[in-house]
Amino acid sequence: MPDLNFKVEDAQAVQYAAAPLLSFRLRVSNNGDEEAIHAVVLRAQIQLEVTRRHYSPVEQAKLQDLFGEPDRWGQTLRNLLWTHAIMVVPPFAKETVVDLPVPCTFDFNVAATKYFHGLSEGDLPLNFLFSGTVFYPGEDDRLQVSPISWEKEAKFKLPLKIWKDVIDHYYPNNAWLHLRRDVFDRLYQYKVRHGIPTWEQVVERVLAGTEETVQL
Repeated sequence: MPDLNFKVEDAQAVQYAAAPLLSFRLRVSNNGDEEAIHAVVLRAQIQLEVTRRHYSPVEQAKLQDLFGEPDRWGQTLRNLLWTHAIMVVPPFAKETVVDLPVPCTFDFNVAATKYFHGLSEGDLPLNFLFSGTVFYPGEDDRLQVSPISWEKEAKFKLPLKIWKDVIDHYYPNNAWLHLRRDVFDRLYQYKVRHGIPTWEQVVERVLAGTEETVQL
């Protein structure tokens, strides 16, 4: 029976993709018998191990929306789910290297986006949790099916610059903000009523009218 292990060796931005996309170079090896592997339907849950890195005072301030005041981080700092990825690994014998595509979002309603944006430099500590199905030949070449053990995982430190570069490429000097429809309608009426040409100017006028100064 196959016994697959996984190692993330590298990561890079995918050039000319339709949307922001990272590719993780994944080595898949079979420590079981010498049987050939017909295919693997591979699923990966990718978590951010946020306790595995140091945070500067500036980063702590930006991450309060996620974790609260820094003096409470001993209770609030917990792993975050980044995303799920799925792919089909083609046939191989002992081991193979494949590219695992992982889409990126710049939606600030997603906790992972807030976390990435709040960091200034360094690495993103990731943990890949693997599951899926292995298809391989049994006796008389009959097709056999085996699940991947839930214990299979791989850790990787993704340079923050790679994520920032791919986001900056697709959203240069832009950010996406999701609003409820009723809130958007009120903001749109404000924009029309005051004859404000751009959404940036709408937000700047609203911010200028608040008592608290936003510190960047």
